[in-house]
Amino acid sequence: MNPFIAFMASTAGRIIRIVAGIALVAWGWFGLGGTTGIIVTIIGLLPLLAGVFDFCVFAPLFGNPLSGKKIRASA
Repeated sequence: MNPFIAFMASTAGRIIRIVAGIALVAWGWFGLGGTTGIIVTIIGLLPLLAGVFDFCVFAPLFGNPLSGKKIRASA
């Protein structure tokens, strides 16, 4: 298994995705404003939701399942 995918499926990886998502949403919503802020906010929702719902969007690119639970089980 790819070490990057294994890390992103771990608890630390989930926390990093959630924190990065919150940071992007906050930056887009409060820091940028306008159309650019809306785009950054929407982009920030992807890592936030991926961390909260435990899925890794990059895993299928490396031949792994989307579910973080399944990735951890196969490690």
